[in-house]
Amino acid sequence: MIKAWMIGLTAIVAAPVLAQGKPSTTTYIQAGTVLDRPGQAPRGNTTIIVRDGKIVELRDGFVTPEQGARLIDLRTAFVLPGMVDMHVHLWGIGGDPMRARLEALNRDRFDDEMTAVANARTTLAAGFTSVRDLGGDPRGIRALRDAIDAGTVEGPSITNAGEMISVTGGHGDGGNGLAEEFADMVHAKEMNLCDGPDDCRRAVRAQVALGARVIKFAATGGVLSNVSGGLGRAMTPEEMRAIIETAHALGRKVAAHSHAAEGTKAALEAGVDSIEHGTFLDDETIRLFKTKGAYLVPTEIAPVAALAQARGGALPPATIVKAEAAAAAMAASHRRAYAAGVKVAFGTDTGVSKHGDNATEFALMVRNGLTPTQAIAAATVGAADLLGRDDIGTLAPGKTADIIAVTGSPLQDVTRLEHVEFVMHRGTVAKTPATGI
Repeated sequence: MIKAWMIGLTAIVAAPVLAQGKPSTTTYIQAGTVLDRPGQAPRGNTTIIVRDGKIVELRDGFVTPEQGARLIDLRTAFVLPGMVDMHVHLWGIGGDPMRARLEALNRDRFDDEMTAVANARTTLAAGFTSVRDLGGDPRGIRALRDAIDAGTVEGPSITNAGEMISVTGGHGDGGNGLAEEFADMVHAKEMNLCDGPDDCRRAVRAQVALGARVIKFAATGGVLSNVSGGLGRAMTPEEMRAIIETAHALGRKVAAHSHAAEGTKAALEAGVDSIEHGTFLDDETIRLFKTKGAYLVPTEIAPVAALAQARGGALPPATIVKAEAAAAAMAASHRRAYAAGVKVAFGTDTGVSKHGDNATEFALMVRNGLTPTQAIAAATVGAADLLGRDDIGTLAPGKTADIIAVTGSPLQDVTRLEHVEFVMHRGTVAKTPATGI
């Protein structure tokens, strides 16, 4: 079947494809099935015409290319918009905490930058053409974002948060659990810590000054913190309101890392745009989601991965109890949220799990109550809405040409999205089937 995709592809592989190079003028994609508007029924045989990185037309049937245009034959494939992961961490070693700990004294941020470049490439090859990076070196991720936008580095389009804002001793305090001399060095450089509303306003402005396009804060404790403070609310409601109001005034949306229901409620009441994880949800919290119109970003593979790592000794002992509690509660909470119709945007917390495995999240979402159609919509139209981007999420004239293809229908078997065969990012082919290349 893969070979069939390659018929007519000779025109684009006569020379090696540079994934992020300048796109050719016009490309015709002949596609057998096209999910152009996730959430609605797919189209049959369709030709997608791409010019200068944008979709200009979808025509019924297989249209013969105009003279000088290139042809991509996906007549046996299922084609859909590029996927969006709303919660990743591209910076540094991901999914291998033991290695990260062992190499901590030998790596610096330049090593982590090179690893982030590789992680971005892996993420794009997995079919994720846009991501929201919710925590890494602010300058490094900004540089990676800009290099991808300039076409000099291969990777997904990035909406970056810089560092997560946290109270002292909270989930985002990098000095937690370190020996005194190391903790003092870390605290001397941390701009993301704040205590009290005024200080939290300063922390938001500091991240924006470093190039953040979205703001993230830790409403509660976290599983991976090297302290045993639990998963309860860490910030005061006043601190949360100060962060959200300041970010919104600066044109940035806000994501709240939150496990405990008390923290989630306070963040929702303060006007947060999305809750990351949402591990413990009660009826009142679910009602607030719907009243406020906020999104849940589930990250269901994260506690599964963290629990396995903690039990295997790759994470500090303080994480084990928290990982067990989060893994046990998340599935039940999300089933209730999905059934109630809470808005969902796909996100994985990749960096806890391994880069490139992002699409394994779909099977967990479906297991916990979403249909494949709903899960795919969460990674396309839902994610685009939360990002505030109207140029992605669907395949339509005027949209950015972020297009992927798989073998077989993910509407019937969502795990097919774990094996993306073709990727186009902003009109440039970033991945083609291995056979025939």
